[in-house]
Amino acid sequence: MAAGGAGGGCPPAPLLLLGLVAAAGLGGEAARLYRPGEDPLTVLEAGTVRRALLNSSAAWVLQFYSSSCGHCIGFAPTWRALAGDVKDWEPAIRIGVLDCGEEENYETCKEYGILYYPTFRYFKAFTKQFTTGENYKAGSDRELQTVRQMMIDFLQNHSQESRPPACPPLDPIPSSEIASLFDKNSHHYTAIVVESSNSYVGREVILDLIQYENIMVKRVLNSDKAFLEKLGITSIPSCYLIYPNGSHGLINILKPLRSFFSSYLKSLPGVRRKLVSQLPLPKKQNKQEGTEIKAWKEFDKAKLYMADLESGLHYLLRVELATHKTLEGAELKTFKDFVTVIAKLFPGRQPVVKLLETLQEWLVSLPLDKIPYDAILDLVNNKMRISGIFLTNHIQWVGCQGSRPELRGYTCSLWKLFHTLTVQAAVRPKALINTGFEDNPQVVLQIMRRYIQHFLGCKACAQHFEEMAKESMDSVKTLDKAVLWLWEKHNVVNDRLAGDPSEDPKFPKVQWPTPDLCPECHDEIKGLHSWNEAQVLQFLKHHYHNENILYKYMEGQVNANEIEVGDVRERKDKNLPKKTNGNKDDKILDQQNMLDSKSKVLDKLIANNGPVRDRGKNAIESVIHKETKPSVSFLGIGFSNIDMSLCVVLYVASSLFLMVMYFFFRMRSKRWKVRYYRPGV
Repeated sequence: MAAGGAGGGCPPAPLLLLGLVAAAGLGGEAARLYRPGEDPLTVLEAGTVRRALLNSSAAWVLQFYSSSCGHCIGFAPTWRALAGDVKDWEPAIRIGVLDCGEEENYETCKEYGILYYPTFRYFKAFTKQFTTGENYKAGSDRELQTVRQMMIDFLQNHSQESRPPACPPLDPIPSSEIASLFDKNSHHYTAIVVESSNSYVGREVILDLIQYENIMVKRVLNSDKAFLEKLGITSIPSCYLIYPNGSHGLINILKPLRSFFSSYLKSLPGVRRKLVSQLPLPKKQNKQEGTEIKAWKEFDKAKLYMADLESGLHYLLRVELATHKTLEGAELKTFKDFVTVIAKLFPGRQPVVKLLETLQEWLVSLPLDKIPYDAILDLVNNKMRISGIFLTNHIQWVGCQGSRPELRGYTCSLWKLFHTLTVQAAVRPKALINTGFEDNPQVVLQIMRRYIQHFLGCKACAQHFEEMAKESMDSVKTLDKAVLWLWEKHNVVNDRLAGDPSEDPKFPKVQWPTPDLCPECHDEIKGLHSWNEAQVLQFLKHHYHNENILYKYMEGQVNANEIEVGDVRERKDKNLPKKTNGNKDDKILDQQNMLDSKSKVLDKLIANNGPVRDRGKNAIESVIHKETKPSVSFLGIGFSNIDMSLCVVLYVASSLFLMVMYFFFRMRSKRWKVRYYRPGV
């Protein structure tokens, strides 16, 4: 999301705030960054990745990316070029991709421990068990040549037993072995690349020719000066060729480059590509070959859409944060503060607000320094069947739609979310009373800063934001200034990323708000454009206010009565009459049950990680029984049926243990009395 799109025309995937994960819901098999069958690489997915990697006769280098990550979009041409450049290496090492921004791949990327995008992992050949692979070690240097050399190093790190059968020896051979080949007839050419010890040209040429027959390529180091002089080699790298009839000589190449050597050797008479069958790739079972694309949703760019905010919240809680298996220390503190602020300020529908409030109360009730994120997911997915809480588990972009699935989406919605929180904090300052944040005008910005630092998948984006925060965030002294600070920095990002590959051509990154949305925001002083910040602030407070939110395209919530379920707190502040709906509670419960039945993210029980406080407001619905049953309360803490079952099991087990110990010592005592009994004389 970029400043120019904060209102529905928000430009796509800003590298600052979120070259992050997810164009996940805009289409099924629509155009993506990488196209199977068209790009010279293997496009994997949840149903094929394990079968492709396990016991593979070739090694793999796999890029885990997100289709809406700005850096991933910018890096895609390089990765495609690399795959095409080393296409001939495929029998020894293959290049693949897996889109962690696709909903079906969320859990798979979590299994592989993917936290940031893009992430590069290497997988050795003939792997028998599941492994998360070896991390890419080249740091920020992702140039094509660097990655290609890393692939060679990885192949050489294979043991003799696990080395891909198609990969010939890559180590240099002694010069004496070469001399023995002279003046002998052979059925093939032998090319000798002479190079320095730190050169990769010889190894690259060897791999370039592995799919060609009637030729062998070897490499020799330039350490034996007498041998080089005998062959007439005066510069390196050079290529010396031994012909099938035993004759030999130095090859005259215009430029001593890998591409020149490989091209020359492939064009020799009798050298041709081997007729080998392509390496099999497991196909996903029951995969429909449809090209389903969701219909374009017409929207008003002057409005804010709740579908964007709730879809972004769903992705944040269930996907982005779920990549962290455990929250502790600074991460846990950041998450608790984030949930506290969003529970107080999010202008959502009552079931969503109630979910956030329940999550916030649960986090406060847990005296733990470490919390498995699975436990948090169970509450978000309402595994405890708490009445009246609900958060959509589907993505429905409206104002954040992109012209292609990989553009805009989550990044746009996350910008909108933080803009909304800064405005809500400014227009409803009393909302944060008794939270510890009431006297902090930077509260939303600071939590946003920490969230980006700890959880943002794009590390470069987080670094950019941190630089801006260090530069001027401390100057924010009022809640209004916080609204303007985020708007100003968002426009800085727009300006920096205009023309970037992540930019959606239908929604260009421009300075926002545009004159058609807010003509009063734009001034001209001495012929130069300037912003009227007072008008900008007024516009932002209106744009991100509850009254400017539309509930169109909401899942199961499209009529006026259900929209009134929205922000009860705001309605109380304005003393508006409350509309009642006799079937409202039933509809909320129906939505909640639908969420629980569809949710397949995790099946672990939240009871394993601590109790949930009910505060006496809601009954806890049993996971087993259809009817609602209240939980058992002890010392103010609610216990579920599972908690009580565990107590009973432990009680029975301890009773059996005591009985066994009692009979053991009783029998032992009888034996002792018999052994030491002394009858009277």
